[in-house]
Amino acid sequence: MKSCLTILASLYIFFAACSLAAASAPNAVPTEPNSPLEGATDSVAVTVNGVDITEGEIEAQIRPQLEKTTAQLPPAFAQAYKKQLRQQALERMIVEQLLNQKVKADGIVVTEEEVIDKIKEMASQQQPPLSLEDFKVLIEAYGKSFDEVKQRVQKGLGYEKIMEAQWAGKINVTEDDAKKYYSENKTKFETPEQVRASHILIKPDTTDPNTDPNKAKAIAKAKAQDLLKQIKDGADFAELAKANSDCPSAAKGGDLNFFSRGRMIPAFEKTAFELKIGQVSDIVETQFGYHVIKVTDHKDASVTQFEQAKDDILQILKQTKKAELADKYIESLKTKANIVYPAGKEPQK
Repeated sequence: MKSCLTILASLYIFFAACSLAAASAPNAVPTEPNSPLEGATDSVAVTVNGVDITEGEIEAQIRPQLEKTTAQLPPAFAQAYKKQLRQQALERMIVEQLLNQKVKADGIVVTEEEVIDKIKEMASQQQPPLSLEDFKVLIEAYGKSFDEVKQRVQKGLGYEKIMEAQWAGKINVTEDDAKKYYSENKTKFETPEQVRASHILIKPDTTDPNTDPNKAKAIAKAKAQDLLKQIKDGADFAELAKANSDCPSAAKGGDLNFFSRGRMIPAFEKTAFELKIGQVSDIVETQFGYHVIKVTDHKDASVTQFEQAKDDILQILKQTKKAELADKYIESLKTKANIVYPAGKEPQK
């Protein structure tokens, strides 16, 4: 069961996060969160304190995820997945309705300045960091509305103010608590040996079904050997990777960043961990093709000491307590609420 705090957080960042995620998913289909879905119904899914949530509203919430995944699933699995998504969306919408009603009842006000400050904070935490203007341009480029982002964030800040009242004076975490967490979770603070490597991958070209696989492999190996010779003669490894590698890392000059043992296929990993910084391998064959590997950095295994980890641990423990209190509070709202399901739509126990 997903934590109610997680549900709360997902409501808080939902629209803005989707807008930012679109930048890394250019093939995603933009959809309006509350636009009607073809075939969707306005029949009531649940009534929360007299306010109806319809099947059409639920369908509109889950449609983007369904469009991404169900086409690749067998019909029976797709139907089961849709049922799961529907239940998760319904739970979120019930929680959101209860919190909206609480914000109104308590007279909570969120100012325009607070909304803009929060959006600036969210944008600055992206990689790379975005200015407010960059953020506006990004969401508009994907057919989104900045005003709707502001409305979502305004709601989220209202929910946050409700929770702050519940958390006040109850989030007591001590250094002894942090030490206990550290001693019980030592593996979380261990960093294994890592290397940073770049590579050039040459794949055998078998796009033509009439191609002799052995001949394709020989051609690919010969090309890899020629590139290795150029590197040994002083050619720039990164430039050769950009121009020749068949791996997506080519755009970064072949850089694969740091990785630990168990992350790469055995033949590649064995070679990478045997090389010294600056060394270039001979040709390494894997099921993907022929690689030339260069190690660019190395980190020994290490353990983060308690004093270094203390602040992060305290933050983890505080967030855990906040999640527990949020769960209890939202469950209390549900208990007091008049939540009515039409006959046949009651949630399964």
